[in-house]
Amino acid sequence: MSAAGRWRVPLRLRRDPVPWERQAPTWREARPGLIADALKRARGRPSGNWYVIGASRALAPGSPAGVTVAGTEVVAWRDAGGRLRAGPGACPHLGAPLRDSPVRCGTLICHWHGMALDGGPVAGWEPYPAFDDGVLLWVRLDAVGGESPSERPFVPPRPGVREAVDAVYEGVGRCEPEDVVANRLDPWHGAWFHPYSFVDLKVTGTPGGGADDDGFAVDVSFKVAGRVVVPVRARFTAPGPRTVVMHIVEGEGEGSVVETHATPLTPDGDGRPRTAVTEALLAASDRRGFAVARATARLWRPLMRASAGRLWRDDLAYAERRWELRDSGRFPG
Repeated sequence: MSAAGRWRVPLRLRRDPVPWERQAPTWREARPGLIADALKRARGRPSGNWYVIGASRALAPGSPAGVTVAGTEVVAWRDAGGRLRAGPGACPHLGAPLRDSPVRCGTLICHWHGMALDGGPVAGWEPYPAFDDGVLLWVRLDAVGGESPSERPFVPPRPGVREAVDAVYEGVGRCEPEDVVANRLDPWHGAWFHPYSFVDLKVTGTPGGGADDDGFAVDVSFKVAGRVVVPVRARFTAPGPRTVVMHIVEGEGEGSVVETHATPLTPDGDGRPRTAVTEALLAASDRRGFAVARATARLWRPLMRASAGRLWRDDLAYAERRWELRDSGRFPG
């Protein structure tokens, strides 16, 4: 983009805004079979048994974190060099919850009897492969995934952490990962279900099933205030069974990425499934002024998380409703 282009104002004024109830219906285009086929292809792609367990920035040195992925208790912490360590969340001695134990000089010390874990095997405790991509934390659980393991998770192409402003939203819904993925593979609901954020949405391309065209292309405008919007072109793809990625391919923020990861948790007390949604937003721009945004990123992150949270308040209701219909046998199709 030229220097003049970088200074171009990204905002647009909708000259003849269409009221919500008068926008073109999208239900005919949002064919259940098309969404189901895209979901089936996503579920058939390998994950290497890797699961997202949280935000990189949220795991501070000296403080462990615990999560139960599909019934497998996991504890994660940082060693003395800041590297991510992970393993079973129960102490091999008498089963103490390691998530409640302190970290001293990078070593996790069980608070029941003092067993020290430095991230290596000890007394029957075997570590899990773990990976910190700079934005998200991953753990490999071969017994849970049941696939051929990969050395590293399949992290989608994204802007470099130093070139972007990143934020991570985390939420939990009573549904399964496929319900979260299905929500993201239905771009047609955007302007109807989220009119406070999206307008003038049009799906311009749908998956053809091939390796190079298995995505949804969408023209949409993000609402700023009143009739002021930012139009972009986005592409949604599902590179794995529990991941959907939106890339901004044209317009303001070209190159920006929104990654949505779904991780199965322990069912609730009534036996209903629970899924953690971890959404990483990486905003990038070649505008000269974007350096200021990067320098003040900690001021922007709460706003970015709040915006994602508002969307997910509705989208988790969508995913939960989808699971309820599937569980009762009432889901259409």
